[in-house]
Amino acid sequence: MKTVATLAAAVLLAPLAAWAQGQLQPGQSYRCVGTDGKKYYQATVPRACIGQPLEVLNAQGMVVKRIDPQATAAERAQKEAEAAERKKREAASKEEGRRNRALLATYTSEKDIDQARTRALKENEASVKDIEQRITLMKQKIAEAQKEMKEAAGKKQPTAKQEQTIQNIEFDVKTQEQLLATKQREVDVINQRYDDDKKRYRELTQGGSK
Repeated sequence: MKTVATLAAAVLLAPLAAWAQGQLQPGQSYRCVGTDGKKYYQATVPRACIGQPLEVLNAQGMVVKRIDPQATAAERAQKEAEAAERKKREAASKEEGRRNRALLATYTSEKDIDQARTRALKENEASVKDIEQRITLMKQKIAEAQKEMKEAAGKKQPTAKQEQTIQNIEFDVKTQEQLLATKQREVDVINQRYDDDKKRYRELTQGGSK
């Protein structure tokens, strides 16, 4: 495992080593302490020094530059993160522009937005009433099934069928009640959506003035 890890590190840092070697001027060399603890002086980066801090020496043996691979890798990671964030902002800006164009293409005035809101609320209200009616009918069926079950019990007849019918309808009632609650919450969602549309429309057409 150690050999594999060492090779992986060498592969990752090879581009950095190649870059460092390309920085040498005539007469310059590298000085470094390898992972084996030995000190090296070479015109190319020793394998044992890959990933280790390097010093560039001139022809007189003076240090003219220091290279820290870890710092360089951190800088590269930071640049990549900044580039990713920039792309994210650009994508968000592009999406906002698309949404703004769609908004202006959909509405010609704030009145259009109010009318669209009214239609959406009416559609929601119709859905709510439809669900409420279904729930009412289902509860009536439950009451009828319970009556039949009571009559059957009085006649000492099997009531398993009525019990299963009631369970099935009660399950459907719960499902419809959950759907009803969702539709009722949608009123706030609808109003918020059209409030946002109106605000953005005003900003786009009137510079945000009221």
